[in-house]
Amino acid sequence: MDINIGIEFRDYTLLKNFKYDDERVSTVTSREQQKTENSIEKCFDRYQQLKFLDPKIAKFHREEHQRFLESMLHRLPGNYECLDSSRPWCIYWILQAGHVLNFTFAPQTLDAVVQFLTKCRHPEGGFAGGPDQYPHLAPTYAAVNSLAMIGTPSAYRAINRDSLERFLFKVREPDGAFRMHVDGEIDIRGAYCAVSVAKLTNMPEQALKKLFDKTGDWIATCQTYEGGFSGTPDLEAHGGYTFCGIAALALLNEGYKCDQQQLLKWTLQRQMSYEGGFQGRTNKLVDGCYSFWVGATIPITQSIISNENNHKLVKTLFDVGALQEYILLCCQKPNGGLIDKPGKPQDLYHTCYTLTGVAIAQHAESALHPSVLGDPINELLPTHPLFNVPPQAVAQTTQYYEQLNQLYAANIKGNNISSENVSDNEDKEEAEAMTIEDETNPSSVSSDNS
Repeated sequence: MDINIGIEFRDYTLLKNFKYDDERVSTVTSREQQKTENSIEKCFDRYQQLKFLDPKIAKFHREEHQRFLESMLHRLPGNYECLDSSRPWCIYWILQAGHVLNFTFAPQTLDAVVQFLTKCRHPEGGFAGGPDQYPHLAPTYAAVNSLAMIGTPSAYRAINRDSLERFLFKVREPDGAFRMHVDGEIDIRGAYCAVSVAKLTNMPEQALKKLFDKTGDWIATCQTYEGGFSGTPDLEAHGGYTFCGIAALALLNEGYKCDQQQLLKWTLQRQMSYEGGFQGRTNKLVDGCYSFWVGATIPITQSIISNENNHKLVKTLFDVGALQEYILLCCQKPNGGLIDKPGKPQDLYHTCYTLTGVAIAQHAESALHPSVLGDPINELLPTHPLFNVPPQAVAQTTQYYEQLNQLYAANIKGNNISSENVSDNEDKEEAEAMTIEDETNPSSVSSDNS
């Protein structure tokens, strides 16, 4: 039987001792920190009074968040026009936030999502930020994750792994780094996005070895003297880049190539003593999104260290209760959606990464005994720490493509579908995918083909 490990809220009288002390030297940075702490103190004070009147104050506003996500999936407001080249990201943030809230979207809505993402797939491979745009590794990651979460035959066919593989080779550099797009910038996000989509779609081992030759070595050069990872070598360590670096190394089974102890030290230092949430860089303000970027990095790093020493991960080293407290009390909007910090507007990005950060905090130590702050109803569904999609979606997607790998191997030997009558890789993958559907769910073929 599943048991929630209840966590109590902190003592706010004692907590005041952890507020920032500028030692009588006021700077722009210290004033911003104090301003942020004051806004968070108001949230804590409000909770101490209203908890006796409104039990909902210490719970996730699930219905409001669900309405927010549902409305945004159907129609984005005008202020999202600046994200026209990031529309697969908006879909991913919505679907993943919905998952951890245990909220499902209507099948016809998900079918429409698949159709839209198919329009974002570029003929030369990879996905663009919108129809008729250039392919880019960031929306490719978001699109593949979204389609894996939907998990229907039409969603898997929308990915087209052969053209995706060709795109990854186009943006690969000889030293193992990856450009975000053809002739675009090089940074650690590209390496992670490439590794993630290749692993999630279970590309053949021969292709993976060639594609990621030297990639782990290049990623290791991005680790800074502080212990975190920067976007490219010799820049400042950053929480988002650090996740990309260690997650990619973990997926490549090359975690040993970085200084794990220094990385763990740096990430643990990013949790703010008073606020409870994480900052993304040294001497910066708390930000809800780092609940995932830094929050997931810690158990990933601990797991690598534990595995190398043949030990089992027993306890997550950051304060999982304080993180949940910050998100619950300071980052929820009453009308739905979550935020960076008090005073900021809600958005899809922070809604996704605050919630998935809480999911990581709750389930990092034990899947059967989640560590939940307050009411057990606050428990969120787990997310995969390396891909940030549902663990079941990872299992089902990799299994689907493993069947594709087996069919492809059989084709070469001439024991299954004849590949001689297939003109190109895309047609070949389409034929093989339809064969998988015939074998596993014949009724789905006629309804999903388009």
